Amino acid sequence: QVQLVESGGGLVQAGGSLRLSCAASGRTFSTVAMGWFRQAPGKEREFVAGISRSGFSTVYKDSVKGRFTISRDNAKTTVYLQMDSVKPEETAVYYCAAARKSYVTTQATDFDTWGQGTQVTVSS
Repeated sequence: QVQLVESGGGLVQAGGSLRLSCAASGRTFSTVAMGWFRQAPGKEREFVAGISRSGFSTVYKDSVKGRFTISRDNAKTTVYLQMDSVKPEETAVYYCAAARKSYVTTQATDFDTWGQGTQVTVSS
């Protein structure tokens, strides 16, 4: 089992950058795919980015392609989400999640461990 703790959220101006981190504990981190999701007030949780256990494969929500980058450091058991050129509509609580699978996935039902979330607020 993996335990996840996100950090790095905060207030950022539109067009700015932010890097989220998700520190994982547990022996299985390097064997599972990871992902980032977000949930804005009054909206459903949505997939943002995913990465395979090796880090070689990544997938993104269309609207963040070219601006967000997911990466992982298995030696540090940490996954990152670099967010550039952020937009006000991307204000949300961002969640890190660990999948039951080793290959990259976008489906929330494939993830069985979630962090507590970190708030990202983008001001216009």
